[in-house]
Amino acid sequence: MSSDLATFIRGLPKAELHLHLEGTLEPELKFLLAQRNGIELAEKTVDEVKQTYKFHDLTSFLQVYYPAMRVLQQSQDFHDLAFDYLTRAHADGIRHVEMFFDPQAHTGRGVAFATVITGYRSAIMRARREFGISAELILCFLRDHSAEYAMATLLEALPYKDWIIGVGLDSDERGNPPSKFAAVFARARREGFLLTMHCDIDQTDSIEHIRQAMEDIGVDRIDHGTNIIEDDRLVELAKSKGIGLTCCPVSNSFVTEQMKSTEILTLLDRGLTVTINSDDPSYFDAYAADNYLALAAHAGLDTDRLVELAKNSFRASWITPARLEEFLREIDAYVASSHDS
Repeated sequence: MSSDLATFIRGLPKAELHLHLEGTLEPELKFLLAQRNGIELAEKTVDEVKQTYKFHDLTSFLQVYYPAMRVLQQSQDFHDLAFDYLTRAHADGIRHVEMFFDPQAHTGRGVAFATVITGYRSAIMRARREFGISAELILCFLRDHSAEYAMATLLEALPYKDWIIGVGLDSDERGNPPSKFAAVFARARREGFLLTMHCDIDQTDSIEHIRQAMEDIGVDRIDHGTNIIEDDRLVELAKSKGIGLTCCPVSNSFVTEQMKSTEILTLLDRGLTVTINSDDPSYFDAYAADNYLALAAHAGLDTDRLVELAKNSFRASWITPARLEEFLREIDAYVASSHDS
C-alpha cells in the first residue's frame, strides 16, 4: 500500500452508514468516564482493556461489548462518546454519517432514554458547527430481547422523532429473525422512520433472514448482508429495489476466516450498492478509512473502485437527492484535483 494511496483514501469524501456509537468507546474515554462516575474497573491500563478484546464470533464480542457500556451514565458521557467519534470521522474524510445507538442497553440498566439521546444530539449539533459534518441517529432494537420491549422503546422514542432518521435491528441474531419484529417495524414505518436491519455474516438461516428483511419487512437498507450472494434471486431483488449493503471488512475478519472481500467485490460488480464502514471501530482498531485501506490492500483495489465505493456510501444514505448530487460532485472534484497534483 503506497503512502499516496493511503493519503488519497483518507481525503476521499465518504459517508459512513454502519457505525455503532457504543462501539466507538476507546479505552482512554472509558477510564475518564469511569472516574467521572465513580465506577471501579477491573482493568487498570489501556493494554489491559485491549487484552479483553478476544472475539471469535458475534456472541463472544457481545460479551465484552455490553458490560463496557456501564461507564456511560450522564448526558455529558454520551455527548463525549459521540463527539470523539465525529472528530475521528471528520479526520477520515467522512462528510455524512448515520449512526446506530442502542437505547435498551442503557434504559435496561436505569439510564433514561432522554439522557442518552440528548447527549448524542448535542454532540451532533456541535460537530456540525465545528466540522461541517452532518450526522443522523438510527435507533436499533436489541433482537435478543422481546418484541414487546422493542415496541415500548419505539413508543418512548416518538417524542424525539425529529432527532431520529430510522430504526434498525442488531445484537445476537441466533433464533431472533426479522419476522419476530414485524409489527414493531410496521409501526416504525407508519411513524415515518426509515428501516434497516442487521443480517450478520454466516449466521444460521442467513438467507431466510435476508429474505424476510427485504420481502416481509420491506427494509430500505441491509447491514452486513453479504450472504445474499448465495441467492441470485435476492441479489437481483436488492439491485432492482436499490437496497444498499453496509459492509464492514475489518470486523468481518474477526468473526470469519477473512474479510469477505471476494463477496463484497462480486456484489459490487453485480451492481449492488455496496458500501464500506467500520462497525465497532474501537474494538476492531479500524475506523472508516482504515476499512477502505484494509480492503484495498487485501484485494488490490485501484482508485476507480475506491471512488465507486465512496459514491455508493452517499447513494445508499438517507440524504436528499440534492445533497446526494452535491456530495457526488465533491468526490469528482476531489478526484480531479488529486490527478492534477
